[in-house]
Amino acid sequence: MIRNLTRLPILILAISVIMSSVVFLLPTPEGLTTAGQSVLSISILAVGLWSTEVLPMAVTGMLVVVLLVIFGAVDNYQTALYGFSQPVAYFLIGVLTIGLAVSKSGLANRMARFFLRRCGGRRRSLYTQLLLAFPVLTLVLPSATTRTGILIHVYEQALELSHVPADSHLARAIMMALNSINRLASTVLLTGGITPIVSASLIGSVSWSRWFVLMSVPYGVLLLLGAGLIYGLYRQGFAGPLLSVPATDGAPLTAAERRTAIITVAASALWLTDAWHHWHPALPALLAWICLLAPGIGVLTWSQFEREIGWSNFFVLASSLSLAHALISSNAGAWLATRLMQQIPALQQHPLLVVLGLLLGSTPVRLLIPNITGFLAIAIPIAMAIGDASGLNPVVCGLLVMLAGDAVLYYPAQSASSLVVYERGYLGVGEIFGFGVIMTVVAYIIVFGIALPYWTLAGEPLSLQP
Repeated sequence: MIRNLTRLPILILAISVIMSSVVFLLPTPEGLTTAGQSVLSISILAVGLWSTEVLPMAVTGMLVVVLLVIFGAVDNYQTALYGFSQPVAYFLIGVLTIGLAVSKSGLANRMARFFLRRCGGRRRSLYTQLLLAFPVLTLVLPSATTRTGILIHVYEQALELSHVPADSHLARAIMMALNSINRLASTVLLTGGITPIVSASLIGSVSWSRWFVLMSVPYGVLLLLGAGLIYGLYRQGFAGPLLSVPATDGAPLTAAERRTAIITVAASALWLTDAWHHWHPALPALLAWICLLAPGIGVLTWSQFEREIGWSNFFVLASSLSLAHALISSNAGAWLATRLMQQIPALQQHPLLVVLGLLLGSTPVRLLIPNITGFLAIAIPIAMAIGDASGLNPVVCGLLVMLAGDAVLYYPAQSASSLVVYERGYLGVGEIFGFGVIMTVVAYIIVFGIALPYWTLAGEPLSLQP
C-alpha cells in the first residue's frame, strides 16, 4: 500500500514516525510521567497513520489500543478499551441505522426528489439548500452526527438521480460541507451537542439564551465563510444545469416510510427533551435501532444492518476515545498544553498577543487529541487560568480556544459526523486535512475580527482591566 502513496503522505508519515520515536526515546521531561510520555509518542504516530491511510483507519485504531498496553501508557487492557464502553460509540451505531433506514425505506429518495425540484436544475441552489438545512434541522435534530447520517443518504440519492459522478466537484463540495461545517450549526445552541455542553460546564454557569447570544454571530460568520470557501475550492462543480427528475408530489407515504418517519421523530423528541428525562443521547438512538430492526415494526433486516453499516466508524471512534482518555488520565495532554502556553502570561501587557498565543498553543493540542471532549477538557481550563493570570476575561479566553478547536477537523477520527462522510468514499484524508488547515486560519480571523469585538458589545470584553 505504501507504494501507492504520493510523496506528501510518505513525508508526513516519516515525520510522524521520527517524532514519535524521538519523544519515546528521550529522557522523560520534568512534570511528565513515563506513561504520559508513551501516550504522547503513540498519539503522534496515530495522527500520522490516520492522516495518511497507510493502514485502514480502523486497523490504526486497534493498533493504538494495543500500543497503549504494550508500552505501558495505561494500567491495563481494560483501560485501553475505555472507548468501547462509552455510549457515544453506540450512539453512532444508532444514528447510522436511522440514516440507513431513511435510505432503504424510500424517504431519502422522496426528499432528494423534493430538493431537486426546488432547486430547478441549478447546482448552486442544491448546495444552498443544504447549507440552509443545517441551522433549521439543528432545532429538530441537535446532533450533527444525526443530521449527517440522514442528509448524506438524501444527497447521495439526489446526486445519483441527477447522474452526478461521486468524484465530481459538486459531490465533493456537498460532502465537504456535511463533513466540516454541518457540526458548527450545533454549537450555536447550548443543547446542540457535546461541544457546547462540555464547554459551558467548564466555563461556568451559562444560560441557554446567553449562550445563543454569544455564539450566534461568530458561528454564523464561521458557517458563511466555510461555505464560501468550499464553493470556491470546488467551483468547477457548480457550472451547468442538473438533470431534471420526475417529482413525487402527492404520492402517499409507504408503510415503510411512515414507520421510519415515526421512529425518527420519536427519537428526536427524546433528544430534545433530555432536560426532563436526563437520558444520554445514546439511549434514544439505541431505542430507534431496536425499533428499526424489530420484525413487524422496523424496515431493516439484520443482514442489511450487518452488511451496510460502516463498522470502521465504530472502531475508529471507540479507539480515539481510548487515546483521548489516556492523554487526559496520564496528564500528558495537560502537560503538553501547559508547556505550549506557559510563556503567554509574560505577554500580559499585550492582550491581543496573549490571544494569539492561546490560539497557537491550542492548535497542536487539537491536532494530537482526536476527541473534541478531550481537547476541551484540557484547553479550556488552561486558557482560562492563563487569562486570569494575564488580567483578561477568563470566559472569553475559554470561548476563543473552544471556537478555534471546534472550527477545525484535521482527520476523520476527530468527529463522528466526519467518520460518517469519510466512510462513503467521497473525500480523502488529505482533502479533509487541507481544508482543516484552511479553517484554522479562518478561525483565527473570526476570533480577532468578529468574536472579540462582538463579545465586547455583548458584555464580555477581553480585558478586565479599566
